[in-house]
Amino acid sequence: MTSSSTSFANKSFKYDVFLSFRGEDTRTSFVDHLYHALQNKRIHTYKDDERIRKGKRISDEIIGSIEDSKFYIIVFSKSYASSSWCLDELVKIMECSFVSRRSNGSWGLPNIEIFKSNG
Repeated sequence: MTSSSTSFANKSFKYDVFLSFRGEDTRTSFVDHLYHALQNKRIHTYKDDERIRKGKRISDEIIGSIEDSKFYIIVFSKSYASSSWCLDELVKIMECSFVSRRSNGSWGLPNIEIFKSNG
């Protein structure tokens, strides 16, 4: 194992879980309940705030939070894939998951949970 992979394997993460979801579909229903359930179990979870500026490109804050999360939960809803923002998050999550697995010498499943929400 190289020194870079060793340092990644021993990385201290700011968040236990990063939630990826389409806000207009699930923010005030499923995701809100999931977030509070995780918090109640003392699982430090990143859920984007409605105050984050919305735009065409994923923000640096979101990218940093994805990079600083150990696990990811993706909540697929009807319009998740129609959001370029959500798709950018998903790409970044997959990149981070791939780097993490490669650094740890594990080629199994990534640290991702996927949920399908009906709204």
